Amino acid sequence: MLISSYSYLDLDGLDLSAQFTYFTSFLRNWDTLDVRPKAKGVDTRQELLKFYEDKYSANLMHLVVYSKESLDKIQCLVEDKFQEIRNSDRSRFQFPGQPCTSEHLEVYRAVMLPMHHHLMFVTVLRKERILFCKILVRAVPIKQGHKLRIVWPITPSILHYKEGPCRYLGHLIGHEGEGSLFYVLKKLGWATGLSAGEGEWTSEFSFFNVVIDLTDAGQDNMQDIVGLLFKYIQLLQQSGVCKWIFDELSAVCETGFHYQDKISPIDYVVNISSNMQIYPPKDWLVGSLLPSDFNPAIIQKILNELSPENVRIFWESKKFEGLTDKVEPWYGTAYSIEKVSSSKIQAWMSSAPNENLHLPAPNVFIPKDLSIKNAQEEVKFPVLLRKSSYSKLWYKPDTVFSTPKAYVKIDFNCPHARNSPETEVLGDLFARLLLDYLNHSSAYYAQVAGLLYGISHTDSGFEVTLVGYNHKLRILLETIIDKIVKFEVKPDRFSVIKEMEIKDYQNFKFQQPYQQAMYYCSLILKDQTWPWVERLDVLPHLNVEDLTNFAPMMLSQAFLECYIAGNIEREEAESMVQHVEDVFFKGPNPICRPLFPSQFLTNRVVKLERGMNYCYSKEGLNPSDENSALVHYIQVHQDDFILNVKLQLFALVAKQPAFHQLRSVEQLGYITVLMQRNDSGICGVQFIIQSTVKGPAHIDSRVEAFLKMFENKLYEMTNDEFKSNVNALIDMKLEKHKNLREESRFYWREITDGTLKFDRREAEVAALKKLTQQELIEFFNENVKVGATRKKTLSVRVHGNQHLAEYHSQKSEAVQPNTIQINDIFSFRRSQPLYGSFRGGIGYVKL
Repeated sequence: MLISSYSYLDLDGLDLSAQFTYFTSFLRNWDTLDVRPKAKGVDTRQELLKFYEDKYSANLMHLVVYSKESLDKIQCLVEDKFQEIRNSDRSRFQFPGQPCTSEHLEVYRAVMLPMHHHLMFVTVLRKERILFCKILVRAVPIKQGHKLRIVWPITPSILHYKEGPCRYLGHLIGHEGEGSLFYVLKKLGWATGLSAGEGEWTSEFSFFNVVIDLTDAGQDNMQDIVGLLFKYIQLLQQSGVCKWIFDELSAVCETGFHYQDKISPIDYVVNISSNMQIYPPKDWLVGSLLPSDFNPAIIQKILNELSPENVRIFWESKKFEGLTDKVEPWYGTAYSIEKVSSSKIQAWMSSAPNENLHLPAPNVFIPKDLSIKNAQEEVKFPVLLRKSSYSKLWYKPDTVFSTPKAYVKIDFNCPHARNSPETEVLGDLFARLLLDYLNHSSAYYAQVAGLLYGISHTDSGFEVTLVGYNHKLRILLETIIDKIVKFEVKPDRFSVIKEMEIKDYQNFKFQQPYQQAMYYCSLILKDQTWPWVERLDVLPHLNVEDLTNFAPMMLSQAFLECYIAGNIEREEAESMVQHVEDVFFKGPNPICRPLFPSQFLTNRVVKLERGMNYCYSKEGLNPSDENSALVHYIQVHQDDFILNVKLQLFALVAKQPAFHQLRSVEQLGYITVLMQRNDSGICGVQFIIQSTVKGPAHIDSRVEAFLKMFENKLYEMTNDEFKSNVNALIDMKLEKHKNLREESRFYWREITDGTLKFDRREAEVAALKKLTQQELIEFFNENVKVGATRKKTLSVRVHGNQHLAEYHSQKSEAVQPNTIQINDIFSFRRSQPLYGSFRGGIGYVKL
């Protein structure tokens, strides 16, 4: 059962990135809510209590209960839990007024500026006098890259949510098909991404945003880009509001709503309770998801507001360093502001290139056949439907979700894609370029229609993924296969994609220290992986010819691992794979040849020695970052149902005490997490802590101190507490997959790891029911307890600028008994034994 009315913040439930964001926000909020109010003689607590007395009232709240219980029982529960909330009959909050006018006004307003630690925009309340309209803000980000954000204040579309004016305009301005603004900018080599739509809004005011990720060439042609944007807006004005485009959007939205994937109950109740604050009761479940009333006048009204008269342009680039005259106080972002006249923007339009901008074509990928096919047999788990020397097909018809959707995954296992850092980078360039070409083709229309696709680089080649409505899925698959077969390297797009990849690698050093520590941990443990610095070293020297030669070599030998699930009959699934085989392996001049048994690639993991502690220390990559981080990893076993549940139960029981002791009591770091780790079936547990107050070595010692303290908790656990924890873990395992995508990812993990334990959850529940408390204690004593003879520990320490003295002093310290200091990752990795892989060839037989 889940209830949503208001929420509290549970940091332990947040992922690491969310915890860091909350922490940085906390530091700024402390200044806002404590330091500054005190300077003005304001008691923040009293103001909060006053706000509570004025605004906390039942008539302003909305409650959603999600439960399998009867309505009568739910009503009794609600009355019992919520009847004490007083109803003071308060009026709804109102914040009238417009933040943007054509005059200088002194107001509290939302200033959108880049965060100091992330390449993103945040909203900060500030009081200042500024000309809101027709301004250009230049800002200096931390990361490499250029971004252009064009913003207009508009009439809030929430006032016209049935007409969907911003959805209509965002669809057209953000379109990526031929003739669109983004299509033209990509062809010119000026942009790598574009999005458009309504941003921040209230019932009083709103903003329409166009965000463009620029290439270096685009950075040099900002004025032409803005000019082309206004040319496209002018095209929309001249073309008028098209009913056929609105009808297409309405059809896509309606199909998407009726066949939407089920989401987690907690997200669902939060969404509905939020809708209840905004929409009339008849639209609580729908919100603004179904634009159904075609009203050209309303759409035209919003379109008229996207004019040069009230535009604001935010432009960020590292190239502005030293060229700004202001510093934003919250994150120290350097920026400058200048006025931009309407006549100047008109001049940009006049000088912009004459490109063939036009409206999109009708979308042929919108599904018409949404019928549900009867599964020919009740199949609970994936079955091996087809196997040859070229491919293997796993098949799982939908017997649970009853939606007209399918999931297709094809893994191209290519041994020539993994020989060196160079082939690693070339494989990534291949996948990125292929996806770029698809986005530039008719395949983009499939995404608009709810049929998604992806091309991703893997350790052994690349993967093709399709998920969405099954009606036109075969057409899309054949389009993608055709693009792979006819792959050619276009010099202009190669340059853009290469530039993007270089910036991605350069920005690696701005990752948080805990992310760096996790990266080093993976680099130490996973065989045949290449460090990012080596990939960055080779990348600038690669050219069109290198990729042109690499692509056919990579595809010259391959094995295809296929998974097809959902609303697809077995004959259709077999036919799809047969088509792919025919294209790649058959014919007079086949592109691919099958692999020899010795060529099948596997993911191998370093097997740490029992009773040993391994330590790897490194300076943080960002010299201005004060944070240090520790990953304390305990490697336990290779996939086994009984050992799995013991490890999982330990992690469940220890998670909250670890968080409480290490973060709340000792305050070692705001990011403090205990979580399981699984590397290709090699299971363990890891502590992840990031801190400014203590160095990694000290934190490491406190982790071991916690484990010593936890022994007593484990020994003193009552039988009822043990059963309660076991039942909680069983409930987690028995939770059903919410949608086809979630189910498919679960089974695909079994396939890629080679474990093939499709009944994992049922088998582990059976093992849990037999587990005794004494067995859990013995597992802890053998594998986790400090000093255990079987224990295998790897500590990865990343030192921020506050703890560099500790880092340098450790180099001269004597190594503790049973401890190995790792100085060179690759020398260490070569010297260690590896776990056997579950993937042993075509039949996954371990040799």
